[in-house]
Amino acid sequence: MSTAAAAGVLAALVRRGATVAVAESLTGGLLGATLTTAVGASAAFRGGVIAYATDLKAALLGVPEDLLDREGAVHPEVAAAMARGVRAVTGATYGLAVTGVAGPDEQDGKPVGTVHIALSGPESGLWHRDVSLAGSREQIRENTVRESLDLLRGVLDTTVGEHTG
Repeated sequence: MSTAAAAGVLAALVRRGATVAVAESLTGGLLGATLTTAVGASAAFRGGVIAYATDLKAALLGVPEDLLDREGAVHPEVAAAMARGVRAVTGATYGLAVTGVAGPDEQDGKPVGTVHIALSGPESGLWHRDVSLAGSREQIRENTVRESLDLLRGVLDTTVGEHTG
């Protein structure tokens, strides 16, 4: 994963006096690890929650249990709730969340490569990106990190990302 991409995102956050925190499921800490590889990451990275197990999404991030029961852990609304939850827990300007299926088996009836990324920001801003990724388990995880950083960078640059809130 590109340290340069992470450094660019962090620099954009610092320029705006903003911070980010991450909520991760399928990436298992890779997104936070990628962000913290950049020198000076502490100026903009608040921290993260790895909520790999479905029950932890509710317990640590406040994802509604009825949503998890109804839709499973791999759903755009779950990613959005995770993003809002990590933002609230950490006091970050932005909460960036990922959930999906890295494989080798499907989960909650969703095929391998299904990924939901959400970004919660100031003034009830919510952006999302739903992607279908191909490749090995590791490639799906790495591409999820790339897509996540790309969404955050796009929102910071106000040129990319679908605003839904």
